Amino acid sequence: MLSIKRAAREIKDVGFYNNILDDIERLLGKRKLSLEEIEDVLKNNSEILNSYKQLNVEYNLSNIHLRNIDVKGIDSECKELADSINSSLDRLREIEKYTLDFEQSSTLVIIFSVEFFVLFSVQYFIVLLDLKEWQWWIYSFFALSIVLAWLYAKREKAKFAKYNSEFETLYDKTLDLIESTEMRGCIKKDDLIIESSDEHV
Repeated sequence: MLSIKRAAREIKDVGFYNNILDDIERLLGKRKLSLEEIEDVLKNNSEILNSYKQLNVEYNLSNIHLRNIDVKGIDSECKELADSINSSLDRLREIEKYTLDFEQSSTLVIIFSVEFFVLFSVQYFIVLLDLKEWQWWIYSFFALSIVLAWLYAKREKAKFAKYNSEFETLYDKTLDLIESTEMRGCIKKDDLIIESSDEHV
């Protein structure tokens, strides 16, 4: 559902992807690459394609480069398939953020930030407010916050794993459904491709 042509065009023309373009230029040992050269690299180097996908998801840009099917004017047999595809595409976009590695997600950054704030507050209360007689209670609160942060991180990591697994399964099923719907003559996949993102304009 990711359009390699669109990805190549964005990497070549949109400054947001300059680091990926630099990686491709280093890989090929030349500058001023053609779209075809970038497409070939994306097709043959999964780590560079994954960098593109990862960057998009980190910045809430979708790697699902297909629009929902316009069901107006479609006969009833095809309409049911189209509705099923549309609902799958919506769900994929909804859980796509969970395809990030949990260790690189903003959730983990937020947890660490909160813990840093709590540690700073502990030091502030003990040293600056001269609450040394309360220091064991304050340190106990800090220890409790670490345990709570660890439990929360563990729960979020499990949620990432669950939704990532759902995404992978649904992605494959949706691709198969799109192919079978196209073979029935209900849709043309090429008509559904979103050629460019408004987010980069």
